[in-house]
Amino acid sequence: MKRKIIEIDEEKCNGCGNCVTGCAEGALQIVNGKAKLVSDVFCDGLGACLGECPVGALTIVERDAPEFDEAAVENHLGKTLPKPHAPPTGGCPGMQIRFGEQKKSVPPESVAVGGQVIRSELNQWPTQLHLVPVSAPFFKNRELVVLSTCAPSASPDVNWRFIRGRAIAIACPKLDRTEGYVEKMAAILSSNGIPKVIVVRMEVPCCGGLTMMVKEAARRSGRSDLLVEEATIGLDGELRETKILEV
Repeated sequence: MKRKIIEIDEEKCNGCGNCVTGCAEGALQIVNGKAKLVSDVFCDGLGACLGECPVGALTIVERDAPEFDEAAVENHLGKTLPKPHAPPTGGCPGMQIRFGEQKKSVPPESVAVGGQVIRSELNQWPTQLHLVPVSAPFFKNRELVVLSTCAPSASPDVNWRFIRGRAIAIACPKLDRTEGYVEKMAAILSSNGIPKVIVVRMEVPCCGGLTMMVKEAARRSGRSDLLVEEATIGLDGELRETKILEV
């Protein structure tokens, strides 16, 4: 079948390995100092690795290739990441999918001013849009929060108000290399039974790009039942407004 797939220009590739950690499916490895596509079936063709390459050696092309095989990817990742905290061969230990792990008790030094313990509501890994796999188990039938990079540092309420019980994908429309973001979000929204996506952005103008990308992804997903909401955080950390968006 003819489909989109990654192509590597070896003359440009400097072997930095950024694309390896940028590929959540483990489709890329450094071999003899150059990035190589391990197997066509491991590449989903969405291009999450493109923004990680500092020399522009990666492109998406359309050619004859076997279909992306999610089961093969899971088996492949299971072999390269055999233990939760053991560094894999040729990859990054932070790439391992984690979902629903038991929360550890909060140590005494984590007690906030006034004696209130603030616990994290995060129960997934990874969190960055570049890194999350399209078919990650934490997306299944859960609401998705597309979270601006700055919002959690501006407002401590973001954790309990938005992350609790939801999946998240973190992105910055200004500083990230956003090529492929819309396509990847569209694939996530179309294939995981997500009932609602919430954009949590800052009130600064550049953060509006995050909302625009999510709206376009929702349109491309082909979903007519998907709710899209925008929540705006002020520079003082207060929640300014929430509203349902037309897609």
